[in-house]
Amino acid sequence: MFTGIIETLGKVVGIDAEGSNLHLRIETPLANELKIDQSVAHNGVCLTVVEKTSQQYTVTAIAETLEKTSLNHFKVGQLINLERAMILGSRLDGHIVQGHVDQTGVCSGLKEEDGSWVFTFTYDPDKSNVTIEKGSITIDGTSLTVVNSEKNSFSVAIIPYTYAHTCFQQYEIGTVVNLEFDVIGKYVKRLLEVGK
Repeated sequence: MFTGIIETLGKVVGIDAEGSNLHLRIETPLANELKIDQSVAHNGVCLTVVEKTSQQYTVTAIAETLEKTSLNHFKVGQLINLERAMILGSRLDGHIVQGHVDQTGVCSGLKEEDGSWVFTFTYDPDKSNVTIEKGSITIDGTSLTVVNSEKNSFSVAIIPYTYAHTCFQQYEIGTVVNLEFDVIGKYVKRLLEVGK
């Protein structure tokens, strides 16, 4: 379980294929604090640490994860959002994030607004995911508030701090991102479907 508040950026320093799996090596100051078997969100995707040194660690993504997320778009040298699992008893500064990506989206709009930015993302409506105005959305692991909700798109406003400390600084039109829709909204939607 995560909060969507990004702790730091990591750098992809190695990508090794083994069968249908990808082993990703990540360089970050957090590496020294991690342990084998620990869960870490990588652009919102929960993966398990399988190896580590004082400056790097390795995680493995299986075929199913690669099919549903943007991990197969990762490149060596790319910066990614990192968050360790939440600690029970701490403040929940973002919202409840599971680290289970629902689908990918594409950056379809980017507008600078005198010191802040508005990003628009589109997604496949056939997966039946929804956003609501002022509701929560997780983009590459970052907890954000929806400012414009449409049938298959939404926008978020990004403050300078978030822009500087997350992957938003790298996004451009066409960037593929991981989307995790609000878990409470997913349960409500499912209950309504069952009740029909």
